Amino acid sequence: MAITQRLELRQGQSLVMTPQLQQAIKLLQLSQIDLAGFIEQELEQNPVLSRDEGGESEGTPADPPAPAADERPAAVDREMASDSPYEERSGTIDEGYDNVFGDDSALERATPVAEPFSDLGGGGWTTTGGSGSFDEDDRPADARIVAAVSLRDYLSGQLSELGLTPSDRLAAAALIDSLDEAGYLAEPMDDVAGRLGLEDDALEELITRLQGLDPPGVFARTLRECLEIQCREVDRLDPSMAAVLGRLDLVARGDLNALARIAAVDVDEVMEIIKEIRSLNPKPGLAFDTAPIQAVVPDVYVRPTADGGWMIELNATALPRVLIDRRYAARLSAGGSKADKTYLSDCMASANWLVKALDQRARTIVRVATSLVEQQDAFLRHGVSHLRPMNLKAIAEEIGMHESTVSRVTANKWVWTPRGLYEMKFFFTTAIASADGGAAHSAEAVRHRIRRLIDGETADGILSDDKLVDVLRREGIEIARRTVAKYREGMGIGSSTERRRHKLMAASRS
Repeated sequence: MAITQRLELRQGQSLVMTPQLQQAIKLLQLSQIDLAGFIEQELEQNPVLSRDEGGESEGTPADPPAPAADERPAAVDREMASDSPYEERSGTIDEGYDNVFGDDSALERATPVAEPFSDLGGGGWTTTGGSGSFDEDDRPADARIVAAVSLRDYLSGQLSELGLTPSDRLAAAALIDSLDEAGYLAEPMDDVAGRLGLEDDALEELITRLQGLDPPGVFARTLRECLEIQCREVDRLDPSMAAVLGRLDLVARGDLNALARIAAVDVDEVMEIIKEIRSLNPKPGLAFDTAPIQAVVPDVYVRPTADGGWMIELNATALPRVLIDRRYAARLSAGGSKADKTYLSDCMASANWLVKALDQRARTIVRVATSLVEQQDAFLRHGVSHLRPMNLKAIAEEIGMHESTVSRVTANKWVWTPRGLYEMKFFFTTAIASADGGAAHSAEAVRHRIRRLIDGETADGILSDDKLVDVLRREGIEIARRTVAKYREGMGIGSSTERRRHKLMAASRS
């Protein structure tokens, strides 16, 4: 068979993603901090872009058209704070903007999780400062942050008191640099010895001397060692205290009888020892943590209206405001070369795209937030117990977008409500069947109910997982025991045995 060459015309369809469209989609899932960084980068690279400082100058964005009356939900009034702060707002970013990606992986539920206060559970560590009293300083908070001494500087200033040799001083400075934020030596000792060129005995001797620095507990390798250093500092590391510190797992579980046998003391003395342990500082280095805490700023505000509805508005202070300086572009283009004009043309196209992308992002956030408020009206009025089960598909179908777009919009976005500040993903929870065949219950509402039941326990009325299942079924919630156990453990709540021990310990202390 002869092989020949020929030309053919074929017609077909394919999805083409332009670089700008890809970047516009990425903008949807950026948090406020990441978006601000992206805008700063664009302002540095594009000469025709400028930051809107709020003045009335050419290029200041005009107010967008208000939504038509028939576009307003029955119980929701949509209002964009400062409206859309962008110059261009006609048209869309590109055809198929909402439906360019396939299904995302399953969205994991995101709820505010409180970090455990101590490593021993059931407790109440009291964190104490180690560099003097900061509370007595009446200067403004920002001034105190600037003037605060870091842990590294505070420890380095004490090295002269140890009388170290020059080589040991260099090794001590390296050990100070290797401390984590809590003041611990987290790096394996073999690696430290090899890096510093010290023998194991010499390294251990140096660390022992450094452990005598203030605040007590720094340069520890484990929690037990940190607490032992602090007990030794106040001459309280007797055999019974050392025995209890050696079994911190039993302290966490509240097993007083086992601790009494190990420490060879009675239960009352064990309780006194545990009380002393809880007065220590498990993370002494955190008193010197001067890194500014980034506060969560809501992207959307939800406020009640006088007629019983809800008003949704964007946070004006969090919106990046950019302008296109057309006069400056015209002046540069007037006497420029062909290459200059081509460069300015590219800059103008990029600036116009950015303005449209930011405007589309703001409008999409409002649309999704409006749908969330409509779906979760009962939660806003009555609390977590009335949270409805909801998934991305329900919101996507209501607003006419793809699930992947909704997923990106809800990522790293926060909503302020009369019930508190929540991440948008908090409102997406799985459904738990009703025992009487009624409406399904939200998994978050069930978690809330389990916590309420456990918080109401007494020392003589601890609810086991089986009892919790029975109570929930009587309230119309069909749930398995293993699901109750999973939810309980996910909330950091111990078993019924551990809770009973902690209740007894608390009762005896009072």
